[in-house]
Amino acid sequence: MTIRNLEHAFAPKSVAVFGASVREGSVGRVVFDNIVSGGFEGDIWPVNPKYSEVADRQCYAKAADLPDVPDLGVIVTPPETVPGIVRDLAEKGTRAAVVITAGLTRENGLRQAMLDAAKPTLFRIIGPNTVGLMIPLMKLNAGFAHMAAKPGNIALLSQSGAIATSLIDWAADNNVGFSQIVSLGDMADVDVGDCLDMLAGDARTRAIVMYLETIPNPRKFISAARAAARIKPVIAIKSGRHEQSAKAAATHTGALSGADRVVDAALLRAGILRVKGLTELFDAAETIARFSPLKRARVAIVTNGGGAGVLAIDQLIDCKGELAALSPATIERLNTMLPSTWSHANPVDIIGDAPPERYRAAVQAVAADPGTDVMLVMNCPTGLSSPLAAASAVAVLAREGMIAGKPVLTCWLGEHTARAGRRVLQDAGIASFETPADAATAVSYLSEWSRAQRALMRTPSSRGEDITSHREAVLAIFRQAAGEGRRMLTEPEAKAAISAYGIPVPETIVARSPVEAEAAASRLLKTSGQVAVKLLSKAISHKSDIGGVVLNIADAAAAGEAACAIEARVRKHAPQADIEGYAVQPMVVRKQAQELILGMSQDAIFGPAILFGAGGVSVEVMDDTAIALPPLDDVLAGDLIGQTRIGRLLAGFRDRKPADRQAIITALNGLSQMIVDFPCLVSMDINPLLADSAGVIALDARIEIEPERVEEPGPNRALAIRPYPSGWERQFSADGMRYHIRPIKPADIALYPDFLTRISPDDLRLRFLSPRKSFSDQMLKRLTQLDYDRNMAFVALDTSTGALAGISRLSCDPDHVDAEYALLVRTDLQGHGLGWELLSQIVDYARADGIRRIEGVVLSENSKMLAMCREFGFSIRHLPNEPGLVEAKLELG
Repeated sequence: MTIRNLEHAFAPKSVAVFGASVREGSVGRVVFDNIVSGGFEGDIWPVNPKYSEVADRQCYAKAADLPDVPDLGVIVTPPETVPGIVRDLAEKGTRAAVVITAGLTRENGLRQAMLDAAKPTLFRIIGPNTVGLMIPLMKLNAGFAHMAAKPGNIALLSQSGAIATSLIDWAADNNVGFSQIVSLGDMADVDVGDCLDMLAGDARTRAIVMYLETIPNPRKFISAARAAARIKPVIAIKSGRHEQSAKAAATHTGALSGADRVVDAALLRAGILRVKGLTELFDAAETIARFSPLKRARVAIVTNGGGAGVLAIDQLIDCKGELAALSPATIERLNTMLPSTWSHANPVDIIGDAPPERYRAAVQAVAADPGTDVMLVMNCPTGLSSPLAAASAVAVLAREGMIAGKPVLTCWLGEHTARAGRRVLQDAGIASFETPADAATAVSYLSEWSRAQRALMRTPSSRGEDITSHREAVLAIFRQAAGEGRRMLTEPEAKAAISAYGIPVPETIVARSPVEAEAAASRLLKTSGQVAVKLLSKAISHKSDIGGVVLNIADAAAAGEAACAIEARVRKHAPQADIEGYAVQPMVVRKQAQELILGMSQDAIFGPAILFGAGGVSVEVMDDTAIALPPLDDVLAGDLIGQTRIGRLLAGFRDRKPADRQAIITALNGLSQMIVDFPCLVSMDINPLLADSAGVIALDARIEIEPERVEEPGPNRALAIRPYPSGWERQFSADGMRYHIRPIKPADIALYPDFLTRISPDDLRLRFLSPRKSFSDQMLKRLTQLDYDRNMAFVALDTSTGALAGISRLSCDPDHVDAEYALLVRTDLQGHGLGWELLSQIVDYARADGIRRIEGVVLSENSKMLAMCREFGFSIRHLPNEPGLVEAKLELG
């Protein structure tokens, strides 16, 4: 529902230009000329009280004078006039405008005045301070860009007008066309999330590219991006990659979680491919729009020049790509068809004199190898063979850009002799590049996008399965700290908290004095060879920095002495710090263990973020860490581990056995669950977490909380990605049938074909307000793959067969105040109370989620639905301008 009224901007039939001018060089003149000269076929009305005519067209003084209601207003007038024009347009009946004017700021109050004028009618505003809106497929150039863009199927969203015009210029020279170009400007109303929602359902748009500088509404952005990326490729540049978060932090995680790393994690979970350069936007879009996501992207290279193959490998490895290992059977097959001097490995160098037949045979053999996922075919010009003939030999093997069902990319090096070959390949639907680096980078796009698509499909639960958690025990710890006005937990408190979420910790005894430390050590040394003594001080977070940790203590007396020495060092280096006591614990000696760090911090944009990597005292220097957004599950936690260098060491090497990977994943899931359960968490370090073949154990932990938020319940609403709401599952029985009602999951798309065959055509018409014979795969994805934030759906499953029996659905407006509901029950199962139960589930969920009212549009002939709504307490009214339709509305308080 964030797209309400945006159709008037994205598909206008008429345009009114406020501030249209005859003055040479003025913005009003350029904008009006661009619209007229572009060939827009709808009505174009200039509005300016200074003129009676502009460009041989009658000019109107104000909106009220226009002969009809314009779909779209384009405003190029002084800032102080804009709120009044928006109000006039809204009263006229217009519902969208592009505000090119700059200078409407929060400080001068004009921005808010403009929004106040728009709010009563849900009038949508693109801008202000924008270059404009361009819809090449409609020949509409409503802005002051220096040239019109070519029509195509790529949509461009840009938060910089200068970048937008630069890309339009570049695209003209590279034969790239657009379906939509939106310069977002200051995003007072319409933002990136709104446009993503709109473009997700736009059949004319095959791929979406974005230039981002800020993300003002992160949860909305992530929600919209996940919806769009499930349907079509979304590629983004996010500027400011090297901006760092604040250095001063209570935990290591806060210092290591640079803002750009969190952006990477967010875009990954949203299914978005991130690139670094402007031209890469279109190369990436052109590559990934051709293919489906891959489980792996092992690359096999066939080339007639070994040097070119090596260059491609270099770039591929730099991009974290994976080279395919050819099977012995493939090697043997190639031996029978290639000269003896071929490379006998991947890259498959078929020698510079390779004729077309050799190309064809080698490509077919390598594509058939089960260890190959992607093909890269290369050609270097020689005097012994024809690049054009080689290209023709490869092209004839391809079907929709693939050979043997595997994506194929090509690189025909050179200019004069290679150009014709590249044209043959492109005409056959095969992507072709000029350099090995470009081709290898394109392969990496496919690999990275596939990884993002896998992350996108994960829907971790708000209550993770197989996670040990004792929320009440942790809540008591947090209450104790909050009651004392403390933000930082002591080490024993922090360890007790993470232990309650399944992260193992050594036994710790709190000693209030050196004498008690000696006694504690005496007890622990009965079962442990050595102990450690650590400072307990609320004022000192990093104990080792001032010598607050003494290790490898072998007798009790030495433990007491260590405590005295720690006290002396504290008095010298931090005389104002209070000493609460000492933590005495057994030394955990695991000679082959790796030191890891797990942590969380609060990102200024995306909220809680999880960190994993190499730990220990040199954690900042090593800087081998990766970031993910919670919630996690086993797959996402495993992917997070795999992003680090130490992740490879954990797999074992030389005489080191592999670490218990599942134990590390369980620890990450426990940390994730604590973040979901406790909105009061500010930051956390578990460092070091020792990991070896015997499992994991946390030797130290720090936790910072917000005392005022301790009683705030979960799931944590600060999460950028809302978890699967597992608490909303229940059983229902009726007339001998048993149903399981639960929130919808992406995998439920497989249940739809059978479900839809059991819905009568008339029931489909009543549900969708018009006859419907088929549902595209794209639409089914949108119905089943939700974000659980703005949209929710519950399915009722027959417990005996697992078949889909009914669905209820809720779509919220951007303010999370109003929501639209829908309901569909299988025709053969109606009349048994299932519809009532599904509607009840939606109403209960909406009320718990803080939604104030739900409403739905129902055909007046749908007597069964209307009767149920009346019985439920909905008010019913006929829509005056929509014959045959009624509105059912329920106030929730």
